[in-house]
Amino acid sequence: MSYDQFLNKENPKVTMTIKNFGTIQLELFPSVAPNTVNNFIKLIQENFYDGLIFHRVIPEFMIQGGRGKKETPCPIKGEFKINGHDNPLKHTRGVISMARTNDPNSQTSQFFIMHQNSPHLDGSYTGFGGVIKGIEVVDQIASQSRDYHDQPYDDIIIESVTVDLKGKSYPKPVCYKAEV
Repeated sequence: MSYDQFLNKENPKVTMTIKNFGTIQLELFPSVAPNTVNNFIKLIQENFYDGLIFHRVIPEFMIQGGRGKKETPCPIKGEFKINGHDNPLKHTRGVISMARTNDPNSQTSQFFIMHQNSPHLDGSYTGFGGVIKGIEVVDQIASQSRDYHDQPYDDIIIESVTVDLKGKSYPKPVCYKAEV
């Protein structure tokens, strides 16, 4: 994991409790992707992720969650190089990044945590934090049997997600509005 340079005791800390697996602790990097961090914090504070599953798991690549059964949040602009944003965070083992469609401004709630280094994603997806404890939980999730859509046969449930803002406040995310 090579994101040590972004770790800072002032950064928000996230605790994700996964049923029957344990806890993943993440540190978010607002200096790298501020609007993405604001979006993630807002969703956590709304309990958006509680009860959702890791719906896509690809060993040696990543584990993906955050597909909601609730109303989809507004899309935000991707904070990565091909979208005009200097994001130096590499997609190394333990990095959390936002999923999107082919539209670079379609990030909403889905995220993925890197199981292994994936440099082909650098510059095209928004990395915005990293695992600080519980990488073994990521490994356990990545090892689960899955179907041909890479969805685990047994639901891997995100019981709860909380965030410690370290006494700071973060603004609401800026939604992306396409120019007409």
